[in-house]
Amino acid sequence: MAEQAREPRVIAGYDGSESARTAVTWAAREAASRGLGLTVVQVVDWPVSDSPPPAVRLMPPAGTLLDDDTLRNQAERQVAEVTDEARQTWPGLVVGGVVEFGRAAETLVRMVGEEDLVVIGSSGRTALPRMLLGSTAAELVHTCQRPVVVVRDAKDPSDIAGQVAGRVVVGVDGSSTSERAIGFAFDFAARHGHELVAVYAWSNLPLEAMEPMGVWDQDPAEVGKEAEILLAESLAGFQERFPEVSVRREVLFDRPAHALVAQADGAALLVVGSHGRGAVRSVIVGSVSHAVIYHAPCPVAVVRGG
Repeated sequence: MAEQAREPRVIAGYDGSESARTAVTWAAREAASRGLGLTVVQVVDWPVSDSPPPAVRLMPPAGTLLDDDTLRNQAERQVAEVTDEARQTWPGLVVGGVVEFGRAAETLVRMVGEEDLVVIGSSGRTALPRMLLGSTAAELVHTCQRPVVVVRDAKDPSDIAGQVAGRVVVGVDGSSTSERAIGFAFDFAARHGHELVAVYAWSNLPLEAMEPMGVWDQDPAEVGKEAEILLAESLAGFQERFPEVSVRREVLFDRPAHALVAQADGAALLVVGSHGRGAVRSVIVGSVSHAVIYHAPCPVAVVRGG
């Protein structure tokens, strides 16, 4: 259950890894841009559970005696270090740190308020990135009612500007979930001065696959006309609210996940809905959100429907 009403904030999961540090940097910049506070959360999974390893987990140095006090103290030192860095980089940012015991995804979901944003790294200390994406990040995407941003490792974690350079790509399918994703994408693009690329991808094959399209059994011209209409209707209200955002529309005859990942190359952010199902047959978002958090080369924001 979410906390009682309070000021919105950005919540960043942290475990001491470089991936998590990159995510905290991204979260701090976003919090400053939104005028919100930042809370860095380190979750200690102790005793070790039988579930897959969470992405926000403390691994103490070899030879350290493991007990609650030792783990908490070490986690608090790590959180203090990264929160101090955020304060120094963004002097006006209100930053807090929290250490909890439990499972990462469950703990983060419990802490999230109605207007919060959750940010987590794509890999952590304890396992391969895809294992982690299959556990904590995937669980958050499916259970957290607020937007979740999965941040990729940065080539240079200190290059803050480089982490947000490029365009914003959003998947469009005409569903209410897609509408929320579009709003998130426009807001981000407007605040950071990015071009927005709205993508409608059509396929008559299963949404989960990442392979390019093959044989068609529909008239591409007719599908393209329907898609152009859907894009225009989906974007119209947002373009009026955010006239400063340059918008490019892309209708692609490809599997949705494959099309979005290709468009996200060099992007600052890819935005998708979590369970969309739109007005035109075989549309974009739905289960695609799970595929793109594995394969996208940039941060991915997954936005839940209402």
